[in-house]
Amino acid sequence: MQKKKERFNTILTNIVIVGLCAALIFFMGWQAFLLVQGVTLFIAGSLGIWLFYIQHTYEDSYFEHDTEWDYVKAAVEGSSYYKLPKILQWATGNIGFHHVHHLSPRVPNYNLEKAHNETPPLHTATTITLRTSLESLRYKLYDEEQGKFVSFKEVNEIIKRKSRGSIAA
Repeated sequence: MQKKKERFNTILTNIVIVGLCAALIFFMGWQAFLLVQGVTLFIAGSLGIWLFYIQHTYEDSYFEHDTEWDYVKAAVEGSSYYKLPKILQWATGNIGFHHVHHLSPRVPNYNLEKAHNETPPLHTATTITLRTSLESLRYKLYDEEQGKFVSFKEVNEIIKRKSRGSIAA
């Protein structure tokens, strides 16, 4: 019975959304509607990509091969705690507590902060702020030998060092 109710609610929600879009197109015109929706989708998509990138791409993020991969380590060390100002924390649905989400995806967004605060082992997750998140933009590749993300400049230096070492040998 619950699944039928959920399905009905989903269908009803979709009908209301289509009706609302049709009304907006009728009153505003399709060009204005697409302009507003296109800009909104572009901004929301860009912010979503930014959040995903920042929360997984920092210098010592956890990466392992399948045979050595550990679920808990991947959850806590492979995703970060993005400490945002309270208004941005609210606007993003607490996704800054990404490590909690990875560890237990069924925790609702309004309980992510509580779960983080009440679970001391989660306090070891890498913390990123708005300022330090900009530093992550330089990380482009993962260096398996060093076990960390590196920039293109660092890769070039590694290649030069290795080529000098092979010439000297």
